[in-house]
Amino acid sequence: MDITDLIGEATEYDKKQALEEKKPKSWCKSVSAFANGIGGTLIFGITNDDQIVGLADAEHDAEIISEQIKTRLEPIPEFHISFLETEDGKKLILLNVSGGEETPYYYAADGVMEAFVRLGNESVKADATELKRLVLRGKNSSFDSLSTTYQASDFSFSKLKERYKSWTGESLDEKELLSFALVDAKGMLTNAGALLADDSPIRWSRIFCTRWNGLTKGGGVTDALDDAEYSGSLITLLNEGAAFIKRNTHTKWRKTADSRIDMPDYCERSYFEALVNSLVHRDYLVNGSEVHIDIFDDRLRIYSPGGMPDGTLVQERIIDAIPSTRRNPVLADVFQRLGYMERKGSGLTKIIESYKNAYNYSEDKKPQFESSRVEFTVTLINLNYGVSERDKLKVGAKTGANGAKTDAKMIEEKQIEERLLDYLRENPNLTQTELANMTGIPRRTLQRIMKELVKDNRLQRIGSTRSGYWQVL
Repeated sequence: MDITDLIGEATEYDKKQALEEKKPKSWCKSVSAFANGIGGTLIFGITNDDQIVGLADAEHDAEIISEQIKTRLEPIPEFHISFLETEDGKKLILLNVSGGEETPYYYAADGVMEAFVRLGNESVKADATELKRLVLRGKNSSFDSLSTTYQASDFSFSKLKERYKSWTGESLDEKELLSFALVDAKGMLTNAGALLADDSPIRWSRIFCTRWNGLTKGGGVTDALDDAEYSGSLITLLNEGAAFIKRNTHTKWRKTADSRIDMPDYCERSYFEALVNSLVHRDYLVNGSEVHIDIFDDRLRIYSPGGMPDGTLVQERIIDAIPSTRRNPVLADVFQRLGYMERKGSGLTKIIESYKNAYNYSEDKKPQFESSRVEFTVTLINLNYGVSERDKLKVGAKTGANGAKTDAKMIEEKQIEERLLDYLRENPNLTQTELANMTGIPRRTLQRIMKELVKDNRLQRIGSTRSGYWQVL
């Protein structure tokens, strides 16, 4: 029998060879961790190397498990016990624990009161920051929704209002700061409001940027070629961080018959999504830590405090299957209203897809994601590093049968499509003439590509030709 047959659809599980009646904490801590997270399954009667040994008295053990959970866990989590018997008569117990809403769930016995969380495939004691997070979750709250001691009238939101006007075409009234949950009913800033104020009073909301000389942080006589530190509104951090990356990287290009192929070191859409992710989803309960951008010759790393909200490790997950979990729902909602992100949580997928559309992309240059208990890191590979000009010219040089488009031509059009969509996301009111002037693409080519985008349901015209606007689908 395969272990996956026992786990079923459980994404988290622990294995126990036998029930340790005299050491209940050894398995109760996993019950606490599962309840404090997304749930999971404890399997009794199986060894760590997946050998099914069974239990001598499964019915008796099940009674003990139920009794111990009810007396040692506070509050009592929702759980379900079931039996499984193998073909050779060995009995196992499956203890399924649901992710709870009354967090934190403590192990309260033996003179201690401890809460546990999952870290990869382990159950570890929650630290002070994790406990704060669990308490907020148990109150159906979040850090960004909490009120501060700062009077909203003492702060301005020019960056927020400027972006809102640019994106929606409408002005942001003061009363909407309340509806956006940036100000509370007493006129005090929430933490989200404090993070978006021009002169943010949350001092650990900063971004440190460094362009290192070489492949490491001690790469030569001059360690850093450029560095900067930014503070203020999250919108300022986002714009300044993106600008720092842009001025410290390069875009090569190749001339084609009627246009050109851009070959940037890094896909702008990818690092912009990574920056948004680092600012919106970082753990602001972690004081004394900032977002970092480190640019090396061969790679770009964006680090943010706080691991995955559900305690899992991103490197062990299937990126496309990760559900949208918003650590800071107020910030996420505001950034969605500003056109910086989507509600469905597809940022990591977009980072990968943008790279795959790059002219000189190869599988070894796929973006990398890594998380731990306290940090989340996105690593983007320099698409031009170690690639000779001759190798670049070889990419997509073959022509398909029956006169089909070359790979290079298809990649070129994909690049043009993404550039057009990015421009229209930023400003839906652009005309085709303005787009042609901005991109340098012949208008006839541009019209054909936009027509194909409309046909493929990636672009839609809302309203008339003169007074309407474009909507990216």
